[in-house]
Amino acid sequence: MAMDDIRTARRFHGVAAERAGVTLDAVDPDHPDARHCLHSFFAELQERFDTGFDPARSLLPDAGELRPPRGVFLVARLDGEPVGCAGLKLPAGAPAEVKRMWVAPHARNLGLARRFLHELEARAAGLGRDVLRLDTNRALDAAIRLYHSAGFQEVPAFNDEPYAHLWFEKRIGPPPRQGAASPGASGP
Repeated sequence: MAMDDIRTARRFHGVAAERAGVTLDAVDPDHPDARHCLHSFFAELQERFDTGFDPARSLLPDAGELRPPRGVFLVARLDGEPVGCAGLKLPAGAPAEVKRMWVAPHARNLGLARRFLHELEARAAGLGRDVLRLDTNRALDAAIRLYHSAGFQEVPAFNDEPYAHLWFEKRIGPPPRQGAASPGASGP
């Protein structure tokens, strides 16, 4: 069976079958698989954005911002082939940010983007962060639908990313304690 036939069959047999061949690994942003994914991501943005995409104009995080302890960079591999990436930036004194999330066209609709979001959210919350942010371009309609369905809310711009049209935020930390006394409340 050809690789394309295998991938097509997996799409029809659900995410559970797909996960058997998919790994999600933290890697250095300079790892060849990470570089492959980022290069593919930037090429796709160049084609999809009305204005094209020039990484030199974007607010790209420095690779050091996506390495522990300041962040993490994940690569998804399908049967060993790099098919997606996502970064988590953990700036001091500011909310965590999702950066450079991408899934290869032939690996879409397999739940990888949602899996990236869940993993990054869990990592940020595990490190004590209570808010997760991201920005996106209006041309990425599937991503926008994903963010809404994953509980992200649109917020005012929180950065000057020239390619962003929409900014999102999600509360990921524990909810405020119930029954906590409000200011000025008197006790029994």
